[in-house]
Amino acid sequence: MTDLDRRLHAFRPDLADAALEGQIEAERLTQGQPATVRTGCADLRRAPDIDTGIDTQLLFGEDVTVFEVKDDWAWVRAHRDGYVGYMAAEALGEALDEPTHQVAALRTFVYPEPDMKTPVVDVLSMTSLVRVGETRDGYVEIPGGWVFAAHLAELGSQDPEPTEVLCQTGLRLQGMPYRWGGKTSLGLDCSALVQVALHAAGYDCPRDSDMQAASAGRLLGEDASIERGDLLFFPGHVAIALDGEFVVHATQQSMDVCEEPLEDVIERVIAEYGKGMTAHRRM
Repeated sequence: MTDLDRRLHAFRPDLADAALEGQIEAERLTQGQPATVRTGCADLRRAPDIDTGIDTQLLFGEDVTVFEVKDDWAWVRAHRDGYVGYMAAEALGEALDEPTHQVAALRTFVYPEPDMKTPVVDVLSMTSLVRVGETRDGYVEIPGGWVFAAHLAELGSQDPEPTEVLCQTGLRLQGMPYRWGGKTSLGLDCSALVQVALHAAGYDCPRDSDMQAASAGRLLGEDASIERGDLLFFPGHVAIALDGEFVVHATQQSMDVCEEPLEDVIERVIAEYGKGMTAHRRM
């Protein structure tokens, strides 16, 4: 029917994004409706079925276009990285005003009042997007509650040089469990680690490692030396270089985020796939 990537383009035989008119065949086109993720984290799946594995996760404050809501499932396209899939419709609410901050802590609690002794109503993960309102007693009001102000960073305030943010974010997440499709400190995969680290640095980044290998930063030649913060790609995998000898990555080998000698990674990948590094990019 089409060569368009289903991860980034919303199309089915019966329904498709109106922006794809002329590129696909579908019974009906729709422009969709805006909405915003209003829960701490929402799984995005390739089918409206709880038994289908997740492709990625959407975080609080992420805007989406909703193309269909049916049987408690919403078919959406995320604005932040363009990913398309099905999520629980109850995780969405009306579109919010432009965010002013993102979560800088690994995670932060949402309280009904600016008081840590009140019952927690939600948990927001690193790089969740919020618009802050009133400040009181060290807390700021956001849609749905209050969060500790020091756990937020103003958008646009990040260091324009992403190298250290990339590496430090990766190292902060050491020991966090590996989870396919995950995008929070409770579990994430290799490309999510890179995406979260780049979002923390204030940079846009696609979701999956093949997309990142094709577009993140600039491509370097095979003979280029490896520097701190470089992105190193392998078959189905990506790691962040800490220097020319060590990387930090989320790996299925140990099922967590860890620091590892680059030489060990290359040897393991060659043994499994018959080839080592496939791309070397620098932001």
